[in-house]
Amino acid sequence: MASEEKGWTDQGIEVIVGNLLRAGVLLAASIVSVGAVIFLVRHGHAPVDYRIFRGEPADLRGIRGIVRDCFALRGRGIIQFGLLILIATPVARVAFSIFGFAKERDSMYVVFTSIVLIILLYSLLGSI
Repeated sequence: MASEEKGWTDQGIEVIVGNLLRAGVLLAASIVSVGAVIFLVRHGHAPVDYRIFRGEPADLRGIRGIVRDCFALRGRGIIQFGLLILIATPVARVAFSIFGFAKERDSMYVVFTSIVLIILLYSLLGSI
């Protein structure tokens, strides 16, 4: 009966996972929107040259620089931080699924989901 506790049924876990994904996407969209407003207020009047591609500055290509620029209230840093939250949302879903499967005592799915989480983390953090 342990898996029948309130919230820890298959349907309960699906509801929690759905809410986790929804909250992550809404949080990321909100953060990106705030960053976009700040960026446009500060740089919206700058002329645009579509002939030359300029990528993100070097300090926004790593997590440390993104967090630093975000806390400094720089628009690009806030936007990048929102995108990191968006990327982290499905990873958090997989991590929560491991916890849910463990709570249900479903060891086969714990193993498979752990492998998926390891692959995700390696693909995201392997280049750092």
